[in-house]
Amino acid sequence: MSAALTPARGTPFARILGVGGYRPARVVPNEEILKHIDSSDEWIRSRSGIATRHWAGEDETVAEMSVAAAGKALADAGIAAEQVDAVIVSTVSHFSQTPSIATEIAHRLGTNRPAAFDISAACAGFGYGLTIGNGLIVAGTARHVLVIGVERLSDLTDLKDRSTAFLFGDGAGAVVLGPSDRPAIGPTVWGSEGDKADVIGQTVPWDRYRPGDPFPALRQEGQTVFRWAVFEMAKVAQEALDAAGVSPDHLDVFIPHQANMRIIDSMVKTLKLPESVAVARDVETTGNTSAASIPLAMERMLATGQAKSGDTALVIGFGAGLVYAATVVTLP
Repeated sequence: MSAALTPARGTPFARILGVGGYRPARVVPNEEILKHIDSSDEWIRSRSGIATRHWAGEDETVAEMSVAAAGKALADAGIAAEQVDAVIVSTVSHFSQTPSIATEIAHRLGTNRPAAFDISAACAGFGYGLTIGNGLIVAGTARHVLVIGVERLSDLTDLKDRSTAFLFGDGAGAVVLGPSDRPAIGPTVWGSEGDKADVIGQTVPWDRYRPGDPFPALRQEGQTVFRWAVFEMAKVAQEALDAAGVSPDHLDVFIPHQANMRIIDSMVKTLKLPESVAVARDVETTGNTSAASIPLAMERMLATGQAKSGDTALVIGFGAGLVYAATVVTLP
């Protein structure tokens, strides 16, 4: 007769307890990008809505930015680093295959030997991390989970590529998740469309890169990505609202991945969001920071009063893979 196992004891629900962000000191206006491509400030703004972005300096590493953002999130949540049971870091710009950057971040924060691991889900990475963290808490595997989205996409930007040179920025955003006595993170609608994997990617895989060659950079088929994001991701966003039992009329905040202002505006129109819904448009001054974009936008909206604690927010990320994740959350 097999032994009876004692199950883990979780909590009914989890929620976001605190949020923090870090933006590099250097602000890069479109004029600086125009030194490398034949374009104009008007063209960049009309195509993307981007006016400036932040680029990291030599000392603003993936780990440094993550520690800064995580420290703010822990302080906002009122949670000590020693209380963190798991650290999840989503990034595509940590260039060491192993060990994970999450282990270094966990150590530098002064945590007490938590589970720590990286995930690679590009611009949907924050949503993936949020979903995993929520599951860990509800299952009883962890009580407090730190989820970080961080990128140094300036390292992967080809300044001579007219279609992408102006898009990307650097930064880190983090949230602390913990137990809740009421639903505060809705069901996640997530997935992948691997048949479109070649639409966004690196110019050269790491195993084919040789010293002296142009450094691998991000590339994308802009029109294909735009059409997919506008038409398919609006459907996913609606599915997330339906799964959470929230109508657009009862939504307070919309925080989509900050990829492109035109995509954001088109999604707002397709979803028929009321004017009362506050919409994150952080892309104008931050650019596309991939996995960091949603928590960075969330932090800014709360800090500026565009959103407030207790608001109901729809968040959706989408990007290379092609992958996506959408859910409805209660803001901390």
